[in-house]
Amino acid sequence: MSLFNTVRNTIVPVHKEGYPFVAAFFVASLVLGWIFEPLFWIGMIFTLWCAYFFRDPERVTPQDDDLVISPADGKVSAIQMVTPPAELNLGSEPMLRISVFMNVFNCHVNRAPMRGRIVSINYRSGSFVNAELDKASEDNERNGLVIETRHGQIGVVQIAGLVARRILCWANPNEPLDAGERFGLIRFGSRLDVFLPAGAAPRVSLGQTAVAGETVIAEFASAKGPVISRRS
Repeated sequence: MSLFNTVRNTIVPVHKEGYPFVAAFFVASLVLGWIFEPLFWIGMIFTLWCAYFFRDPERVTPQDDDLVISPADGKVSAIQMVTPPAELNLGSEPMLRISVFMNVFNCHVNRAPMRGRIVSINYRSGSFVNAELDKASEDNERNGLVIETRHGQIGVVQIAGLVARRILCWANPNEPLDAGERFGLIRFGSRLDVFLPAGAAPRVSLGQTAVAGETVIAEFASAKGPVISRRS
């Protein structure tokens, strides 16, 4: 039983959105293997990669309303003051934007950066240029959430990338979200932008690796004691 628990705790679960893709890759491997045996093993490598892409590990999220938690796994690709997308209705004044770029090897489950209530969700069609480029914020397909928090409204934008062709968001307007709670997923390779109001200070550096639901990317200044965490 101890060995079983060790194996179970080591294997990261696959998100249900990935089941059809993993199954398709596996069936394709069987067909290719029937045609030419070495192709089966090549197909199995891609099948394992697909399962790895859709992994959905547990994360331990700091429960502190002054902290902004990374909504995605990946590299911090931008920290700058910019005007938020018009569809978010966050005004025309520049806001602190922190971007996290996800490559095809990062976990792609997206998590809420702060606790609050979803005010609106706005989808915009667009192109599929490299999500690491700055112009991707305006040109690419994207889905933006506005969340009412203790420190005001923040924006969280899912941006499709060069090979991404589907943005998933299973949250709904007027629903509450806890920090670190799963709200969406992007297939395959993409970016998350977080727009923060005045008072937020970055707590990451360009090029730093962020972990969704765990890495503190910004903080609203305040005096506080120990931080409580929640596992999800």
